[in-house]
Amino acid sequence: MTLLSLVAIVSTALAGAESTGMPIPYTLRADDAVIAVLLSCFLLSAYILSRSRKFLLQLVKDFMLNRERTSIFATSTATDMRYLLLLIGQSCVLAGVCLLHSFNLVHPELVQHIPSIALLGIYIGACLSYLVLKWMLYSLVGWVFFDEARTTLWIESYSTLLYYLGFALFPFSLVVVYFDTSLQTTVICAILLAVCFKILVFYKWLRLFCSNLHGSFLLILYFCALEIMPCLLMYQGLMQLNDYLIIKF
Repeated sequence: MTLLSLVAIVSTALAGAESTGMPIPYTLRADDAVIAVLLSCFLLSAYILSRSRKFLLQLVKDFMLNRERTSIFATSTATDMRYLLLLIGQSCVLAGVCLLHSFNLVHPELVQHIPSIALLGIYIGACLSYLVLKWMLYSLVGWVFFDEARTTLWIESYSTLLYYLGFALFPFSLVVVYFDTSLQTTVICAILLAVCFKILVFYKWLRLFCSNLHGSFLLILYFCALEIMPCLLMYQGLMQLNDYLIIKF
């Protein structure tokens, strides 16, 4: 057998292997849409920090010191408010990226039938709906049990946590996307981040509302009805939605 014949046989075998080989599994780091979203979030964060760094630092001081102050909606400029809304949107977008990574590990067949950008949009919409529901519940509970000024301070404080959650989720999203972390590692990191968030929420609630036994009772009601239950409902809703999408498509 000549060398040319051997090369021809090997080439034919490799071509057959490629035609019958397994497709490359989907990964977020190879998805142009996800990379574009992360790059946009980085540029947005850098731009906002360069423009409203002092205002964001003032929000942190107000949160930690529990200052009695007027609403940020009255003391901030229209530009500052646009930046804050963009930060809340960034938090939802990055949370959607993390959800896409997690559910891709649980249901890898999802991206085989539905475009990843569509799934990302669904998860971002779910996060936005979750936040709108939380703000409505906070307003309702504050209207029933507390005065308007204290409820406004609470909603502003919770919003401050959401602003900075966007900054915290950015490095977390980079890790899960580019290092292709396992589901267990992703869940552990997400739980740690959620625990830190809830501790700060608990701290602010104590400073604002728990001055007596009545406030302590409401604290138990608050964490059961407004923190734990919405998270469980969102998780179950997303799992049911994924199952529906798999069956439908």
